[in-house]
Amino acid sequence: MEYHKSVLLNESVEALNLKSDGVYVDMTYGGGGHSKLILSSLGPKGRLYAFDQDESAFQNKLEDERLILIHQNFEHAFDYLTAIGVEEVDGVLADLGVSSFQLNDDASGFSYRPNIDLDMRMDKSMTTSAKDILNSYSEEALQTIFQRYGEVRNAKTLAQRIVEVRQGKKFHYSDDLNDVLRGIQFGIFETYAAPIYQALRMEVNQELQVLERMLTTIVELIKVGGRLSVITFHSLEDRTVKNFMKYGEFNDEPTTDIFGKRKSWNWKLLNKKPIGPSEEEIKKNSRSRSAKLRVMERVG
Repeated sequence: MEYHKSVLLNESVEALNLKSDGVYVDMTYGGGGHSKLILSSLGPKGRLYAFDQDESAFQNKLEDERLILIHQNFEHAFDYLTAIGVEEVDGVLADLGVSSFQLNDDASGFSYRPNIDLDMRMDKSMTTSAKDILNSYSEEALQTIFQRYGEVRNAKTLAQRIVEVRQGKKFHYSDDLNDVLRGIQFGIFETYAAPIYQALRMEVNQELQVLERMLTTIVELIKVGGRLSVITFHSLEDRTVKNFMKYGEFNDEPTTDIFGKRKSWNWKLLNKKPIGPSEEEIKKNSRSRSAKLRVMERVG
């Protein structure tokens, strides 16, 4: 089975404006699609550092001496790169989508398919799984994550029901959660369940917090004229990336001092509106439909 079909492959790599002797970072190696295309444009002196916290991604490691593949969450990329002496890079690419392999792999626990262990840890060394959250979070905490990360309409009812059910039976498998969802769902089950599973996955892996830490640190390594190319797949990620690229922070409006002056931000957006997949790409890969590409360049 193909590990992952890279989305906006050509657009995201072309946005880096690759130099043959440049140094680049692929924050999310996955199936190696973006890395392979980047390497095809690099000469013998070029280098590519790629990160992935999922051990299964290493099954796809490209045999190329210019590629250094690192088993780390990308939030640690800055620390790792500086520790090994990388002082600056020419560009960084991050594809924030969960891989097709992970979505289809029952061991990952991302799916609402029957009889799947409620795990959802991208890095199996992490201590908290989805079932831990369902079995231990307070009703208020559960409601918050379903509202924030899943925009679930009846998040309060859902949280209440989970707390009620776990008094007599702990959550272990997707069936346990699905039984609850079917009792309170709106419309089609799959449409209702998807954002709930997404919310749990995002909480387990602290995805927004990790994304914010990665963005604020990695830009320190990008040289003047270098670029950051990021592909997002849902509104919360996209808002985080959009605000950061516009303001250097994550609020919807920039912070100003007492004189109304914004902080200095030496970056420019290269696309005011995000780049989306073509109709042809959507036909070939329906999961690409929600993808958005944003790019910025360091100017000072």
